[in-house]
Amino acid sequence: MNDLPKQKETHLSFEKIKKDILHPMQNHKGLELWIVFLITVIGVCGWAYYIQLRDGLGVTGMRDYVSWGMYIANFVFFVAVSLVGMLISSILGLLRVDWIVPISRIAEIIAVAFVAVAGLVIILDMGRPDRVVNVLIHGRFQSPILWDVTVITTYLTVSALLLILPMIPDLAICKNELKRTSPILKKLYNILSFGYINTPSQHKHLHKMIRTLMVLIVPIGLAIHTVTSWLFAATLRNGWDTTIFGPYFVAGAFVAGTAALIIAMYFFRVNYKLKDYITDLHFDKIGKLLVVVCLVYLYFNLNEFLVPGYKMKTGDDIHLKELFTGSWATLFWVSQFLGNIIPIVLLLFKRFRKPLPIMIISVFVLIAAWVKRYVIVVPTLLHPHLPIQNVPENFVHYHPTSIEISVTVLSFALVLLIITVLSKIFPVIPIVEVAEKEGIEVKIES
Repeated sequence: MNDLPKQKETHLSFEKIKKDILHPMQNHKGLELWIVFLITVIGVCGWAYYIQLRDGLGVTGMRDYVSWGMYIANFVFFVAVSLVGMLISSILGLLRVDWIVPISRIAEIIAVAFVAVAGLVIILDMGRPDRVVNVLIHGRFQSPILWDVTVITTYLTVSALLLILPMIPDLAICKNELKRTSPILKKLYNILSFGYINTPSQHKHLHKMIRTLMVLIVPIGLAIHTVTSWLFAATLRNGWDTTIFGPYFVAGAFVAGTAALIIAMYFFRVNYKLKDYITDLHFDKIGKLLVVVCLVYLYFNLNEFLVPGYKMKTGDDIHLKELFTGSWATLFWVSQFLGNIIPIVLLLFKRFRKPLPIMIISVFVLIAAWVKRYVIVVPTLLHPHLPIQNVPENFVHYHPTSIEISVTVLSFALVLLIITVLSKIFPVIPIVEVAEKEGIEVKIES
């Protein structure tokens, strides 16, 4: 009797996996056009930022009362989406959930892109961005802003490492297989593959480093959005003065990040022709995960509003009435129903966890997630302890200007450009990990 372990029965082979995953990197019609479009958008919106830089923040809708507007809402949103890398690659990875293998790299690409631009958004919000270096030179430990800069930089560094290290075996394959790629990329693949040929010793040390990073990024990921929440919660303002903002922000981040991942999964599945790797099963599983994180987020939403609503102190009374039935009611209820309640109900049914329906649901969840951050930031600033009086009319209300909207679009275009470039030069599906998961022998030439 043969005592050797049986290979899993699969229609895939190592050669087919390599061909399917590497093909879009060299042959993807329309990608250049998309990149040109994004660069054009960045150029046009960059001009809007130049006007803001030249004329000052007075060209925005922000004034003495609403000193944080669309930019900070956007910053919180970007930090939130970036946590998907920690959720998928680290938490589920450490739990040895095997269905995440084909989508883990997509999650890390999203994480790197969003957290990198999140740091830039803070600079876009500054009237004097040249003074950002003062945060590092003269930073005070008592300031949550210094903590935020520190954890964002650390999270970006660890996320980049968690993207590159598991990719080393695939880059060794790219070095040998991508014959028509540019000399610069060939050199990049050669440098980043570190001479990897999949020896038992290399395999052991690489997986040990990856596992260490997976453990390390969990507290860093939790810290990045907890510290962001403290920028709000460490004040006495009604609407922010709460002790649950840390876990509340983290739960909301998992919702936004999971929705962004589902949209990216659908795009790569369809446009990169990866249906054999990003299957209906993956959408079904990630749909169940989205229901779980939405339920947790719903719990924190109930906590956020039920407790102050029960006590109805004077400041909270004004703030909550504005959210529930006042001028902010439409945005508030849109964010609650489209971003939480309706997705939970729909995704309980399997037919809504199919690729197209769940992608559409995720688009609404992601939009609602951005709206929710906007509702967290602006209404609270418009409800100070003392009445707003004896000031110009534009101090009483906040409306984003075309400059603000353009600069916000600039940040989204930058994220999409980073994701596009990374998915063009690196395999979006882990070649070696997928082969090993299928029980296929991996051979990497030196």
